[in-house]
Amino acid sequence: MSVELFAGISVNDYESALTWYGRLLGFPPTLIPNDREAVWELAEHRYVYIELRPGHAGHAMHTLFVDDLDTRVASISERGLEPMNRETYANGVRKVTYRDPDGNEIGFGGTPV
Repeated sequence: MSVELFAGISVNDYESALTWYGRLLGFPPTLIPNDREAVWELAEHRYVYIELRPGHAGHAMHTLFVDDLDTRVASISERGLEPMNRETYANGVRKVTYRDPDGNEIGFGGTPV
C-alpha cells in the first residue's frame, strides 16, 4: 500500500510561522501553493504544512522520529530555537519538543543512546 502523509498545522500569523518553521526544519518550504500555505517535504511522500487559519491555531501535536536526534537538536539550537521539553521514556526512547509562536507542539523522537 502506498501512503503519503500531509500533516497540517494551523497558524495565526503566516509570515511569522513561515520563518519559525524554516528555522526549525533548517530549509525553506518545498512548495508554496498559495499565500496561506507552505509545505515542507520531510522525506519522500511525507510532508508537513502550515496554513493560515486564525482561531484554529495552537492545537497541533506532531512527532517526527529521526535517526540523528542529538545532531538535529544541536542544529536547531544553532538556528536560535530551543526545546521547551526533553523526555526520556522507560524504554530509553527520547523526545524533544518545540512549541511554535501559536503553541503548536512539534516533537523529535530518537532511539536510546
